[in-house]
Amino acid sequence: MPASATMIGALLGLGTQMYSNALRKLPYMRHPWEHVLGMGLGAVFANQLVKWDAKLQQDLDKMLDKAKAANERRYFGM
Repeated sequence: MPASATMIGALLGLGTQMYSNALRKLPYMRHPWEHVLGMGLGAVFANQLVKWDAKLQQDLDKMLDKAKAANERRYFGM
């Protein structure tokens, strides 16, 4: 999963930079370093998004376990 997130993020960054140049009617590869920077930022963004989603899922699982335990204590008693 990390490799695919990195590639998707890099393509997102590259596409954003090329789209920006196209909107301003500039050559697509006007400043190549901007494309590299965009690809790097896109890859970092996509990887952080994957990490955030995994942490969010763990937090949700913990909250659901707590709610289930509270409901069991409420209705079945201990």
